[in-house]
Amino acid sequence: MTSEDLKRELSCYADFEKANLLQRFFKTGKGQYGEGDIFLGVSVSNARKVAKKFTKLPLSEIKKLLYSRIHGERHCALLVLVDKFAEASDKEKKQIFDFYIKNAKRVNNWDLVDVSAPKIVGEYLLNKPKGILYKFAVSENLWEKRISVLSTFTFIKNNKYNDSFKIAKILMHDEHDLIHKAVGWMLREVGKRSLKDEEKFLKEYYKKMPRTMLRYSIEKFPEERRIKYLMGNV
Repeated sequence: MTSEDLKRELSCYADFEKANLLQRFFKTGKGQYGEGDIFLGVSVSNARKVAKKFTKLPLSEIKKLLYSRIHGERHCALLVLVDKFAEASDKEKKQIFDFYIKNAKRVNNWDLVDVSAPKIVGEYLLNKPKGILYKFAVSENLWEKRISVLSTFTFIKNNKYNDSFKIAKILMHDEHDLIHKAVGWMLREVGKRSLKDEEKFLKEYYKKMPRTMLRYSIEKFPEERRIKYLMGNV
């Protein structure tokens, strides 16, 4: 079982009409965040189907896929890694986590981060020191920053919010829209479980937030409450 075997299997599901649409959707033009990325047009469901067949793929072969210019191959590699992590022993989980962190710059689009960071980094760090997330939060690399905040999704689902708030403060003045959306999304997830905790944070920081971050964080609020935040009248 090799990376080439996975590539051949994945190519059977290629849809080049869809690929052309994805090239634009994921901002692959010159100077854009996904510059140079190549799409096959494979659906997520089909990528998952392929990944399930390759859970025994060694990390050395997964690494080859992560360094592919083809987005779908990196995506499928990460789905394999998530499945491997879920089935792994404690020792193997550490190996997978270390591998992910070492190659984090190849988790280099928002969907790749979102499908993998909570289920690998978040799960591994749930009851462990979280220093790597704070290191990533101040990284110059966009994807490491997104990993730092998206990993806290797992903590939120376990009713642990402090790291989400701390990282939100670090990223409050980040310039990239993808970070604004990610932070706002995590704050919204906190609010689904504890509106009191989310509002306590928002009341202190909502006037300092980028507009997109605020909009995402209050998206599920009652209309009247949402408008008050947007108008700065809370």
